[in-house]
Amino acid sequence: MSTVIVLAKECLPGRVKTRLTPPFSAEEAAALAAASLEDTLAAVRRVRADRYLLWFDGTAPDSTGFEVGAQPAGGLDERIATAFEAVDDRAVLVGMDTPQLDAAVLQSVLDDDGADAWFGRATDGGFWALGLDPMAHRGDLVRGVPMSTAQTGAEQLVRLHGAGLRVRTLPELTDVDHVEDARVAAAAAPASRFATLLARLTANVAAAA
Repeated sequence: MSTVIVLAKECLPGRVKTRLTPPFSAEEAAALAAASLEDTLAAVRRVRADRYLLWFDGTAPDSTGFEVGAQPAGGLDERIATAFEAVDDRAVLVGMDTPQLDAAVLQSVLDDDGADAWFGRATDGGFWALGLDPMAHRGDLVRGVPMSTAQTGAEQLVRLHGAGLRVRTLPELTDVDHVEDARVAAAAAPASRFATLLARLTANVAAAA
């Protein structure tokens, strides 16, 4: 049995992708976040899994085809920990900030019997993916790890190794936080919704300058 979890939040102007403003407006930044989420969900749908869980903060979009769970209050570590505690089987968790996500990479996690944990670093020092086999109290492998710092990925990896787990690393990806990140992600997936929207919005900004 296997589950793919997508950690996401409602794409409201002023609440998501705020570091993309400027050059984009709050509404445009929210639209880019929504496109990134759509690309992420589309990639996950191509993965063969038994369960697809959208672990959501806010009002989830309609007709995703995913089971929806509400994120609890608390820091990011708590929200990730409780996501893993909501499922009993092998699970891989990804965020909504990597529209260049490759479904084949996620599939390799679910098909791999040679590891206990799977870890995808992000270029900003965090991580974009975490996979864990069933184990007691696996939420505690995340709970307490300082989040949103340049050392988050390194500290999370130390936690996994410290628990004696066999860890397989996944390709490093760029989370979309800043405009340059957005360009990198779009270049890696030029046919994505995110890349198409970014090109149009960038052209609009250039025309208005």
